Amino acid sequence: MLVAPVVRRVAIVASTRLPFARSQGAYAADGNQEMLTAVLRGLVERCALQGALLGEVVAGAVLKHSRQWNLTRESMLDSGLSPYTPAFDLQRACGTSLEAALLVANKIALGQIDAGIAAGVDTASDAPIVFGEPFRQLLLQAFRGRTLGERLKPWLSFRPGMLAPALPGTGEPRTKLSMGQSCELMAQQWGITREAQDQLAFDSHQKAAAAYARGFFNDLLTPHRGLERDNNLRSDTTLAKLATLAPAFDRQSGRGTLTAGNSTPLTDGAAAVLLATEDWARERNLPVLAYLRAGKAAAVEFVKEEGLLMAPAYAVPKLLNDCQLGLQDFDFYEIHEAFAAQVLCTLRAWESDSFCREKLGLPQALGAIDRAKLNVAGSSVAVGHPFAATGARLVGTLAKLLAERGQGRGLISVCTAGGMGVTAIVER
Repeated sequence: MLVAPVVRRVAIVASTRLPFARSQGAYAADGNQEMLTAVLRGLVERCALQGALLGEVVAGAVLKHSRQWNLTRESMLDSGLSPYTPAFDLQRACGTSLEAALLVANKIALGQIDAGIAAGVDTASDAPIVFGEPFRQLLLQAFRGRTLGERLKPWLSFRPGMLAPALPGTGEPRTKLSMGQSCELMAQQWGITREAQDQLAFDSHQKAAAAYARGFFNDLLTPHRGLERDNNLRSDTTLAKLATLAPAFDRQSGRGTLTAGNSTPLTDGAAAVLLATEDWARERNLPVLAYLRAGKAAAVEFVKEEGLLMAPAYAVPKLLNDCQLGLQDFDFYEIHEAFAAQVLCTLRAWESDSFCREKLGLPQALGAIDRAKLNVAGSSVAVGHPFAATGARLVGTLAKLLAERGQGRGLISVCTAGGMGVTAIVER
């Protein structure tokens, strides 16, 4: 059934994540499957779902080995859920687990399933490393040989240099620029200062530290490999310390403003969120934290016309139009901090009359947001960013903030590689 007679509300019932770890650290010996299994087990145990049959488990990873072609199903089979629970992988770069949540929510809303889990995982510590193309082609030619001679002949062209590995990179295939280099160009285009970026990064660490101090994360984390909190968090950092860091992506021109301190580090981790109908949650004595109301994705032409990470500036207005809301109609804003500069570029675009008129077709600027409502429990610069896991982290964080408040509305915005953005609205 593709169209339900009644669209059902989608409840956010629970979420959990592993403490995020800097790559090559606490989780260096783990792969995607180990971490995804661990976070699914954590959610199953928290909600007493051992042996439960869910409608769907949807998850994904950005850095994934070819052998992990059935990653989510394999992890689900070790999670404690019924083996009859279907599961599959998806990937939309840094928006993966938010996209997974929207997909599960749509199935629930349309009556296809009653409950499901959306999750994401990534490890830069176990990134796939493969042989370069010349050696790969040699191996394939040898494999295709039907006789011993045909199988040996390709090896006559072998050279030791062919064994050099093809390391994974973060450069965009069409521009050859890393995400940081692309964001540096955005910062220069929008006039985002180093001081403003450092201030946002400092605030992120301070807010996350305060959230830990008041116990906000106690029921949102599943300890793993001896780690009980995000190990990128620097509660003792200062603006003075951040100011001493050298530019990380533009070291030559003297104009570089993005540093290791105001950018997200390479991070390992996983996050998951349980979505369901209200009736399903009630039958199992599980709380309804909030409701996932709507979502939207957008993309930009980033090679010639727009900044790589500016798609959320386009996606959010479309989502607001769908829901007949204004940018100021929110109690919380969870904007993924891929880089402090990315957040500031997006905010400045919404405040720009010319951008909103010329690029968005609006009569005037969307306006400014109340910065006191932005990433109130810290965000990616402070806690880290395992690419595919961030969306589920944001959904879980926002749902708990709304549950604590008892009512309200929150906006989620995630930029991704490939010039895309994924956004969502959560309400209580």
